[in-house]
Amino acid sequence: MTQDSWSAATRAVIAGRPPHAAGAAVSPPVELTSTYVSWEPFGGNDPGIYGRMNNATWRALEDAVGSLEGGTAVCFSSGMAAGAALFSLIRPGQRLVMADSSYGSMLTMANQLAAAGRFELTSVDIADTTTVIGAMRGADWLILESPTNPLLQVADLATLGAAAADLGVRIGIDNTFATPLLQNPLDFGASVVMHSGTKYLAGHSDVVAGALIAREPELIEAILAYRGLHGAILGPMEAWLTLRGLRTLPVRLERQQASAGVLAQRLRAHPAVARVRYPGLPDDPGHELAARQMRGFGAMLSIELAGGVEAAEALVTGVRLWVPATSLGGVESLIERRRRIPAEPETVPEELVRLSVGLEDVEDLWRDLDRALPV
Repeated sequence: MTQDSWSAATRAVIAGRPPHAAGAAVSPPVELTSTYVSWEPFGGNDPGIYGRMNNATWRALEDAVGSLEGGTAVCFSSGMAAGAALFSLIRPGQRLVMADSSYGSMLTMANQLAAAGRFELTSVDIADTTTVIGAMRGADWLILESPTNPLLQVADLATLGAAAADLGVRIGIDNTFATPLLQNPLDFGASVVMHSGTKYLAGHSDVVAGALIAREPELIEAILAYRGLHGAILGPMEAWLTLRGLRTLPVRLERQQASAGVLAQRLRAHPAVARVRYPGLPDDPGHELAARQMRGFGAMLSIELAGGVEAAEALVTGVRLWVPATSLGGVESLIERRRRIPAEPETVPEELVRLSVGLEDVEDLWRDLDRALPV
């Protein structure tokens, strides 16, 4: 049987490992070197040459991530480094359509590049499929997240992918929230998939990493060239930690997702909560789409407090088990009022609190929230 014949949960464990051989290491080693012995002329087919261009520990991680997403992966020093590489694929003078509820730092970078004349930028509500398709006419790229951070909006990937194919538009999709276990955007027509490996892939809040995944050789070549020239490389130890974290992604996500579903139901019934944003809830605007195109609803949810900003701050400062911190996808549960961050877009309500559900006992998580929520 080939590796591709195994389930994604199995591939998360086995991909990127050395071949079975007597005396061989079961896990790939950390390759610590800045350069390589080379007998080929510069520009030859030698896979080594220099540590900014190549590392065996990167390749093990890239094999695993690429196997899960169904393409060729290129790892980066952070999710934002991967995002910068994604923007670099947009040629000068082209037009980018981008979701107005995208991750704040990605929006900031897009606006800076547009202001500098790098490309033209059109912002859209990614949940309004008809409007998005209209904006795509005459555009060159569409960049989005699904589900979005932190509004948990769900894009119609199949419809947008078909429209992009008809209109000659390339799509880049940030798949960090869903992970490759819950959806594979390349199968919906995306040209490039992005991950903040810091989050669910590594999963332990101890490493910063990023990745882009593509299938088209010209895009892969351009991404590799950008990484090599700009030096946005992932350290070998960080690559190894990310790969080690990836091995447990299936079991982590299963537990985190189950707990998120329980918490979403209970929060929806709490009088202090005006709205719960979670596509797993049957009345969520994105539920039908998520049920159709995802293999689960994920472990991220956001709530809006009936008491406004004051109530949101009281919740974040009042919890004891939940950790008031940014980031997401780790084994510990994190809580954050997102608009405290200056770069957060105005589409995010001031009273919105984002919850990243970890691996703690769900009853303990609920008791902590219930105690800290305003009466």
